[in-house]
Amino acid sequence: MLSVESFLAIIFEDLSLSNNLDERRSDAKIEMRCGINRSPAWDNSNPMSFQVQVGPPQISIHQGHTVLISEQDGQIHWPSEKGLYFLDTRVVSSWRIYANGEAWELLNGGAITYYTSRIFLTNRSILTEDGTIPQRELGLSISRSISGGMHEDLDIHNNSMRPVKFQLEIVLRCDFADIFEVKAGHIVRRGRIITEWVESRQQLRTVYRNGDFSRSVTIRTHSNKRGVYANGRLSFEVGLPPGEAWHTCLLYTLEDGDKQYVPPRECIGDSHKLHHAETMADWLRTVLKIRTSNQQFSGLYRQALADMAALRLPIEGTDHKVFLPAAGLPWFVAPFGRDSLIVSLQNILIYPEFARGTLDILGSLQAKEEDNYRDAEPGKILHELRYGELAHFKLIPHTPYYGTADATPLYLIALHAAWRATGDPGLLERHLKTAEACLSWIDLYGDRDGDGFQEYQTRSPVGYENMGWKDSGDSVVYPDGTLVKGPKALCELQGYVYDAWVRMAEIFDALGEHERAQALRAKATTLFNRFNEAFWDDNLGFYAYALDGEKKKVLTVASNAGHCLWSGIVTPDRAKKVVERLMAPDMWSGWGIRTLSALNPAFNPYNYQTGSVWPHDNSIIAMGFKSYGFAAEAAQIVNDICEAASHFLLKQLPELYTAFERNEMNFPVQYIGANVPQAWAAGSAFMLMQALLGFLPDAPHKKLYVDPLLPAWLPDLTVQDLRIGKHKFDIHFRREGERTEFEVLKGDAKMVERCSLGLQMVQPSRSPQPNLAQ
Repeated sequence: MLSVESFLAIIFEDLSLSNNLDERRSDAKIEMRCGINRSPAWDNSNPMSFQVQVGPPQISIHQGHTVLISEQDGQIHWPSEKGLYFLDTRVVSSWRIYANGEAWELLNGGAITYYTSRIFLTNRSILTEDGTIPQRELGLSISRSISGGMHEDLDIHNNSMRPVKFQLEIVLRCDFADIFEVKAGHIVRRGRIITEWVESRQQLRTVYRNGDFSRSVTIRTHSNKRGVYANGRLSFEVGLPPGEAWHTCLLYTLEDGDKQYVPPRECIGDSHKLHHAETMADWLRTVLKIRTSNQQFSGLYRQALADMAALRLPIEGTDHKVFLPAAGLPWFVAPFGRDSLIVSLQNILIYPEFARGTLDILGSLQAKEEDNYRDAEPGKILHELRYGELAHFKLIPHTPYYGTADATPLYLIALHAAWRATGDPGLLERHLKTAEACLSWIDLYGDRDGDGFQEYQTRSPVGYENMGWKDSGDSVVYPDGTLVKGPKALCELQGYVYDAWVRMAEIFDALGEHERAQALRAKATTLFNRFNEAFWDDNLGFYAYALDGEKKKVLTVASNAGHCLWSGIVTPDRAKKVVERLMAPDMWSGWGIRTLSALNPAFNPYNYQTGSVWPHDNSIIAMGFKSYGFAAEAAQIVNDICEAASHFLLKQLPELYTAFERNEMNFPVQYIGANVPQAWAAGSAFMLMQALLGFLPDAPHKKLYVDPLLPAWLPDLTVQDLRIGKHKFDIHFRREGERTEFEVLKGDAKMVERCSLGLQMVQPSRSPQPNLAQ
């Protein structure tokens, strides 16, 4: 849907292309598979192009583990996936509002903050015993705020010149369905639901019980307007003189067993007094902020900050500044291993407290024993933890589930990155035992067959077929499009372990355990050499996607090899070939790099991980490009994602999107069911900025290294409140000709040094330094 603002906006964007793009687009087969329309082909000569903005037709607000997804008019229709969710349970599955049985008409509405929304409606013709109320003489606003429970304001204004009287009716239904079953569209009722209306207390309580599992929602009116509950409807008699207003509040208290989550008492006008409004203010004061003349990039970054604030899960027993990042809305408001760790890496210079919270929580839940049902093994970092009915009765393995092959090495990478950013030796002391167990898991369980490579295969009857970041069942395919089944050694898993060993070697050196450090470097050297021998294919000119169960190369072109650049496991002489292959038109859409080559028979841009574009994937690839000295290509990826974001409402990057070839006739399309906001999509903005500026923190030695290269479309960028250890900096970067200069505006300028961070000299036999990606 085109917004009014989009119609009024005139787009003057320099959509720069690499010099050989026209040559690369000559292959007619690629054009057909990629959906390229060459007439007209990405023409800048038409400055009157309108910017199409896309986004889910819904309103989402949340705080903590409470999430409300409604239609744009504030209602919840059943059956659908929308509802009020609480700790992985949908407590309200239907919510509709009428006036004497007539539906209201939507004017407009939306989220005001991530935890508040407001919707404006007007009446259709309403038949009453006093005559007909003509359409559009009444105004209804529905305002909601979430803080534990939910506060709902209903306001009606009589804009006519005569008195009106009618029944305002709210129809409610509570199905208490587990979020897994809602998403699957297969809901099984296992327990009993009881609803009780207490007239004297103006309270409607609905309770679900199944054995020792219980969830409930209590709705209480909070005004002098008394309601009546009958026939599944909560009704109020509204009588209004001309020009007068009517108001009532509904307070939703949510319960998990005996634990209550009470709603805010403040109406929408006072929502700024809520506790998490205060933490939001603290967040914005604390995080790294930017200034730039490029409003598009500024808007992307600003929205990313808001999305990350929205996805903070507070950790009990800590102050209000330490959080675990939730993965995304609405399906993944829960602790995730891989997601939380990558988000922590993306935020390491923005908000390092994410890493602290993530390391604490994931470390506390590290597997201690083997459990095939949950794919748990000693030392393994979890994949996902759930709180709903299915998890409670262990009908799903998410208690937690450990079906991830990459979270364990990523934990080590995040630990090292947090130490380098904060300079806090206490981090190493606190998490060393967890790190040691991670290293043991990599050796004893990650390498399933003792061949020196990391493989995965579920042991659970309900486990995941795939355990890399592309974890859908159809994500790993052969060149002919058929599925790769059984054990798989993904290329990026080898890179993550290589990087983890290199980083842990530096940590052991810092701890004075030099023999341990030397041993890890020796293992990294061996893995580096064996990986480049076993995974590289000269004919393909690219790394294999994986080795299958028979140790045969899966010679499928996919984005995973970009993660190998990020980890530093690629030889310098092959890096250029990897970059060029990823930027070829079957992989590069102009809106970002695809997950799978458009030439593969399994390519489907509308599918989850076989042709779609994922912002976080691109941000990691951009960091890999930069690490090997391909700064211009990294800047191109930054431009791609920034341009794509401009087409989404609020510049809010979704989890993934569909992208045909970029030209003036095309725009990215949001994947159906994509999480919005989504943590590592939002965090992509931060990692993309790092790819441009080349930050490498070394807080233990009181240094910040930079390697900036701003593109022409982003001529200036100032970072504010950049924290390195206990030091804080404001740094202004500006483009002068083809070179990017910088000036330290605040902080100790002697700590900031320019350093070429390209890994053109990568040799595992050296004492490897961490790459700039973190």
